[in-house]
Amino acid sequence: MRSASIERKTLETGISVDWSLDGSGYCDINTGIGFFDHMLTLLAKHSFSDLIVQAAGDLDVDSHHTVEDCGIVLGQALKEAVGDKVGIHRYGNCFLPMDEALVQVCLDFSGRPYLVFDAAIPKVQLGMYDAEMTEEFFRAVAMNAGLTLHIRLLYGKNTHHIIEAIFKGFARALAEAVAVDSRVQGVMSSKGSL
Repeated sequence: MRSASIERKTLETGISVDWSLDGSGYCDINTGIGFFDHMLTLLAKHSFSDLIVQAAGDLDVDSHHTVEDCGIVLGQALKEAVGDKVGIHRYGNCFLPMDEALVQVCLDFSGRPYLVFDAAIPKVQLGMYDAEMTEEFFRAVAMNAGLTLHIRLLYGKNTHHIIEAIFKGFARALAEAVAVDSRVQGVMSSKGSL
């Protein structure tokens, strides 16, 4: 099983993540932020991975530290779970429609962390979730997992739909990238290493 368990404790947050890439979509998510819990549930379901996230943060301040720190820990867990990247596809791509919204997510387990976030999300709150934290979350994931990650909103109006499409698109692209393929000898690189 390709899995990882990571814990991180600071003066602002305490987070634990258990992530198994070879799962069925099982999840147990509790961050104290209802909308974010919903998004992480979708991440597990649509990536066919099993994900447990327990987070306690300074929500009396706002959602920033909790969301960003969850991204850090999830990125670290993803990096550990994917391991040496032997036999995986490496790349993943998904166009994801959510009603009026259409999002494209492309990623590469290159070991070169980079985020392109081309999605103008309105600065609104969805429950306790600050919508602008979506970019910060995926930046934290990409930097800590060693992912090259491109997220592009082609069009959309409803903020909930846009963010949901991003999380689902990331999940589907992730499932494609980490899929093991017997045709891949070593790692998917002409250099022989990633």
